[in-house]
Amino acid sequence: MAADIPVTIYADAGYPPYSYEKDGKPAGLYYEIVRAAFGHMHGYKIEVQTVPWKRGMALIKSGAGFALYPPYMNTKDEPWTWPYSLPLYEERVVAVCRKDVLAAKPRRRWPEDFYGLTIGNNAGFIVGGEAFEKAVRAGQLRMEEGKDSETNILKLGMKRIDCYINDRVSIQWTRNELKAHGKLDEGGAHAEMAEATVIAVEQGFLGFTDRDNGKFTYKSDFAKQFDNAIYQMKRTGEIDNIARNFFKNHQ
Repeated sequence: MAADIPVTIYADAGYPPYSYEKDGKPAGLYYEIVRAAFGHMHGYKIEVQTVPWKRGMALIKSGAGFALYPPYMNTKDEPWTWPYSLPLYEERVVAVCRKDVLAAKPRRRWPEDFYGLTIGNNAGFIVGGEAFEKAVRAGQLRMEEGKDSETNILKLGMKRIDCYINDRVSIQWTRNELKAHGKLDEGGAHAEMAEATVIAVEQGFLGFTDRDNGKFTYKSDFAKQFDNAIYQMKRTGEIDNIARNFFKNHQ
């Protein structure tokens, strides 16, 4: 019998509740899903390592890293990521703003109603869409990157940015965590915030490098086995169960 091939999968360290680091170890809904999928695979000894998102993307871009979760599918801006796995889970990208910013005028159309504002975004995330990127380049609005969700929500509370764009569940989760630890006091020391609009419905994937020049000889077999596992887990309801239990245990 051949020994199992050691494989390192990279994961975003700062995107709770989907993917983050807890006590030095990977955690989050996507970690639970991929870990279960790995359990259905054979021939590999898989380790998941958390990294800041920008660093993970740089590893995939240079071909030094094998795979990273959870990118959205974006072959235009990130042509080095290919192939993508089957989608792992569906997310809703929203804009959350300070209530005083929303009181000034209705802000439902994205990004036109947000011109003139400073929008917070996680470093390396591309979630605002093409019209948003164009507006940033034209100077119609400003994008300011923060290290992770926590950094951006605190910046929003301190009025250093006007709005923040990310997945709805991730924003809500991080706000609750910050409040529970006494770091965020909306309406007291910090500005109150509310959801302005839904920007997009996205899906998270396991994305592989397309820049390894054949270094990862097992890539196609690994991707095939992983997809097969995800497909079966969706079909049997295993992913739904994982998500249900995860959110029930992390309320």
